[in-house]
Amino acid sequence: MSALHLLISTPARILIDAPDVAAVRAEDDSGSFGLRPGHADLVTALAPSVVRWRAADGRTRYCAVLGGVLIVEGGNRVRIACRRGVVGDGLVALESEVRERHEAEAESGRRARTEQMRLHAQAVRQLMRYLRPGAHHAGMGVYDGGDDG
Repeated sequence: MSALHLLISTPARILIDAPDVAAVRAEDDSGSFGLRPGHADLVTALAPSVVRWRAADGRTRYCAVLGGVLIVEGGNRVRIACRRGVVGDGLVALESEVRERHEAEAESGRRARTEQMRLHAQAVRQLMRYLRPGAHHAGMGVYDGGDDG
């Protein structure tokens, strides 16, 4: 076997589909490990880390993954399924992109929480107006517990 076929995907898309990989380096809870053509079949849960691979032309590429599952089949197929991943050609650029994405996601989360709090406060104000003694509620009958029939 002369090369590995590496496939890295998220639920939304395929990040990498490289049929000419010479070696893969990944990390699980037991530590870092390498894969070369002819590797025994394997299934492992990846830690949040950077997966590295060297193409047949000698170029090294990287993919930061937020955990995932790595499967080796037939000694030449390596599949990685992860929730999120960011691909890069260099570690410095990849680190910067991961940091920017993390900050954007954090800001988006803050905005969503702020909007959720605003809607909650608005609902509480509406309930308080409705429950205020002596308030007239047009079209809202008050149930008195009596028979309807």
